[in-house]
Amino acid sequence: MNSICAIIPAYNAERTIGILIERVKKFIPLKDIIVVDDGSNDMTSKIAFDRGVNVLKHDENYGKGKALKTGFEFARSNNYDAVLTLDADLQHDPDEIPKFIDKLNEGFDIVIGNRMRNLKSMPIERIFSNKITSFLISLRTGRKIPDSQCGFRLIKRAVIEKINAKSDGFGFESEFLIKALLAGFKVGFVEIKTIYNGERSYIKHFGDTFKFIAIYTRSFWGDDFLELKKQKAEGLIWESLKMKEKRWLSFFVREG
Repeated sequence: MNSICAIIPAYNAERTIGILIERVKKFIPLKDIIVVDDGSNDMTSKIAFDRGVNVLKHDENYGKGKALKTGFEFARSNNYDAVLTLDADLQHDPDEIPKFIDKLNEGFDIVIGNRMRNLKSMPIERIFSNKITSFLISLRTGRKIPDSQCGFRLIKRAVIEKINAKSDGFGFESEFLIKALLAGFKVGFVEIKTIYNGERSYIKHFGDTFKFIAIYTRSFWGDDFLELKKQKAEGLIWESLKMKEKRWLSFFVREG
């Protein structure tokens, strides 16, 4: 993996953003760290800028999904091979970044952190919503997904070029994951720490649950979902034809 950038969506994260940047830069150079300030009204942007990273600022609070889209566009424009996403509230330990890189190098297209082996510090409502959404996504895609809500991810460029998620809020990550799986991308998981520091969460549990249900339901009939599945099927057929062609060629070479 040649070049990786770190994308950090942030909203009113002045207490933690500087600490996070200092820890991330041990693994990702400052020039490759992008903080997307999603309309903060505190010192988030200034602190990040003073640390020497790239700062992209929204004029208002659009949502985490919109911030990730902005970061992905920056990554595409600057020809990065992969993007690492972390939350700004220190729930993701940068010391675990090498795990993600090693796993990606095993041949995966997306690597996601799995926090579900240690739930002691996770709020009960987060456990419940994560288990439900992970079960439903597993059911929909035929792949075992232990932690669908973790925002600590490493994603290859090919995935962000192909997958277009419509959601702008926290539902973005679920929609992105469902579409990536339906498109045939390989998703792996690495166990990570479960960290909750009492920082304010901007997830609106009931509202975001309903939005997830809408995304999940649309995955069965929405053109954007079905087209990805169709392309995957066509790709498998093409690969099968190529394999048959190779076998026939091999047969004729031997017979000749």
